Amino acid sequence: MHTPLTLSELQASVKKALAERFALPVWVVAEVADLKVNYSGHCYLELIEKGASDGVPKAQARAVIWRSHYPRIAGYFEATTGQRLTAGMQILLKATVNYHELYGFSLQISDIDASYTLGDMERQRRETIARLQADGVWEMNRSLPLPPVVQRLAVISSRKAAGYQDFCNELAQSPYRFHADLFEAVMQGEAAESSLIAALSEVAERGKEYDAVVVIRGGGATSDLGCFNSYRLCSHIAQFPLPILTGIGHDKDQSVADLVAHTALKTPTAVAGWLVERMQQIEAWLDGAALALHDGAQQLTHSHLLRLERYEEEIRLRTRQLFDRQRIQLDQIHERLSEETERLLRRESERLQRLEQLTESHSPSRILRLGFSIARHNGVALSSADGIASGSEIEIELCRGSLAAKVIEGRND
Repeated sequence: MHTPLTLSELQASVKKALAERFALPVWVVAEVADLKVNYSGHCYLELIEKGASDGVPKAQARAVIWRSHYPRIAGYFEATTGQRLTAGMQILLKATVNYHELYGFSLQISDIDASYTLGDMERQRRETIARLQADGVWEMNRSLPLPPVVQRLAVISSRKAAGYQDFCNELAQSPYRFHADLFEAVMQGEAAESSLIAALSEVAERGKEYDAVVVIRGGGATSDLGCFNSYRLCSHIAQFPLPILTGIGHDKDQSVADLVAHTALKTPTAVAGWLVERMQQIEAWLDGAALALHDGAQQLTHSHLLRLERYEEEIRLRTRQLFDRQRIQLDQIHERLSEETERLLRRESERLQRLEQLTESHSPSRILRLGFSIARHNGVALSSADGIASGSEIEIELCRGSLAAKVIEGRND
């Protein structure tokens, strides 16, 4: 039976083996899971390695950068990458392997290769671009139509940011009236990505109130650009239903958010200037349109006046011609009416003469002149002897004079 080792003896063996195997510092690739700088100036880190497929940590270790090295390492890293050393970064570090009987395995970092992290950032940036293009959303926001007049703005920024103040001052100094509502968000650091997405969601709920969205931040360090290369945020920007204007404040670097946004400008002031310039262009267009409308109206009015004058002359001429034709027709009608009237009068005169002759031929006086007489009984002319009793007195009218007679005998043959 082997003699058992005490725990301290086992740990001492492990410590010795590690010291012999890793006598010199080694270069290690790991992701920073957590980072804290304590009051003494030492920097303590948690390092992890994630699985390639599922992202689940497959290795973990503690590390430290002593205060004698930390200012140099952190300063060089930020100057090279443009970012502060922080959690979530993939780094290539030079470290001494340590093992302590009470605190276990740890790494003592003496250097960090900033160029590796810079390359990893670019790799992540390219991966974000490739994923967005594969999703088919790369051109979506840039393809949205921008209203001719952009005055109602949803601004995503930090209220205290100098860039936001510059943006508001630039708009206020213009002669145009802009309406800008601020949707506050964290614009840098670990919370920036989620905060920006939350602000975009809030704007989307009130989308009908705005013409466009403005995402702005102050200059700051390039280190703060990381969230604007993240897939989640850039996917939201690319698919946002309103045009997004960016002024993230980087003169040299262009973030993925800038690439997928409708319009990307360098600074918040540049965004405000672009909006003012667009209003100037619209105003100039309106002035030109008003002038063209005025000239067109004058030309149209003059053309219509000339046409009205021609119509007036034509109406006058046609009226005169119509009047002349109507007068000739009236003269002809008057002449025909006179002729017809004369003919009618002659016919009626002849007919009256015939009627007069006929009447004359049947008049009692003419009949009496022919030797006939009219017998009346009680003033009524008699045409029959019926009803006339013997002894009745009758009156007989002759052509000249009349006779009173008494009926001796009435007879009706």
